Amino acid sequence: MKITVIGTGYVGLVAGACLADMGNSVICVDNNQDKIRSLNNGEIPIYEPGLEELVKSNVNEKRLKFSDDLASAVKVSDVCFIAVGTPQGEDGSCDLQYVLGVAKEIAQNMNGYKVIVDKSTVPVGTAEKVTEIIKKYSDCPFDVVSNPEFLKQGNAVEDFLKPDRVIIGSNSDRATQIMQDIYSPFFRTGNRIIIMDVKSAEMTKYAANSFLATKISFMNEIANLCEKVGADAEMVRVGMSTDSRIGNKFLFPGLGYGGSCFPKDVKALIKTGVENGCEMSIIRCADDVNKSQRLKFVDKVLSHFENDLSGIKIGVWGLAFKPKTDDMREAPAITILNSLLGKGASIKVYDPKAYKAAKYYFGEKITYCNSSYDAVEGTDCLLLLTEWNEFRRPDFDRIKSIMKAPVIFDGRNQYNAQRLKQKGFIYYSVGQTN
Repeated sequence: MKITVIGTGYVGLVAGACLADMGNSVICVDNNQDKIRSLNNGEIPIYEPGLEELVKSNVNEKRLKFSDDLASAVKVSDVCFIAVGTPQGEDGSCDLQYVLGVAKEIAQNMNGYKVIVDKSTVPVGTAEKVTEIIKKYSDCPFDVVSNPEFLKQGNAVEDFLKPDRVIIGSNSDRATQIMQDIYSPFFRTGNRIIIMDVKSAEMTKYAANSFLATKISFMNEIANLCEKVGADAEMVRVGMSTDSRIGNKFLFPGLGYGGSCFPKDVKALIKTGVENGCEMSIIRCADDVNKSQRLKFVDKVLSHFENDLSGIKIGVWGLAFKPKTDDMREAPAITILNSLLGKGASIKVYDPKAYKAAKYYFGEKITYCNSSYDAVEGTDCLLLLTEWNEFRRPDFDRIKSIMKAPVIFDGRNQYNAQRLKQKGFIYYSVGQTN
């Protein structure tokens, strides 16, 4: 199959590389010429495990190309995936200007039947808008399909190559068959391709992400109550998660969700609900709890230091919103560090991958360290904000010896409280009485 993927962000680049890996001829298009130049030079603009190797191998096999020439790519392709950004508007709505702009360009360059695939996360009704634009600028036959992505950053390549399911929202038998042909190589055993109407597919992505976000906020709210009544949120989590109706995923108390998907998708679904007379009360509460969760963590730090951070040196482990990514969009670290800086603290940080993003948010207001131990040397406390694997079993004796004071605020409940207290640490976690 000849495929064009428009947009080379997380979704577009992963999709393009994985589709090429299945033998398709793929052109990834982006209007950022610097990015295209870097990709053609073998430089991958994002950190995602396995992606660099996948891109390079498929470029070498000439199945994957990068270009800023959308017109030529559309003409030689059977299927065009739209994977451009859908930033959040000031009112929480999904900004479709890039999606609709690409739809117009596709229409102006069509030379025969095309399947246009909405891969970007877009609200219900977007396919109709894309259809209207293409009809306005082209007389060629076409179909618009919704094919939402369910990629987890840090595991995106694996998720694409071995998906739980692929959802195809299509109102055309012809387009449905083409999409099934594209995805059939990804399912060697079983058939987890789900066919539904376009609007249901558009809604499914928002519903799934909002449910998972709600699950996270629910557990955080339970954890906050556990701290008040003397219960252990970790024990509660285990007791809940062994119920097969609930499951054990997205049920860990911590600092709340971040990244480019959950916060944006939750707000967009709330906005869609308001526009259609639905209050979306549960999802709205999940969003409110998520905002407050990171501030509760800040309050623990302030309480320990009696609300005076003047002259206090804080070490921080982890800046990205989750491990195995360099993405800091909506990361808890942004809110937490800015709050602590505003109270007069000085901050040293270490993250394996997120320094470039961190400098966008913090500039030179914080000190960037070369190792985890450098980040805690001479500090009054350590904050664990992202659970990178290398932080799981550190040398606590060494840490205690180089810290000014042995105090740890664990935002991910990664450590054993009893063990650390035995070693002489003051230890704060989420959902446990300290």
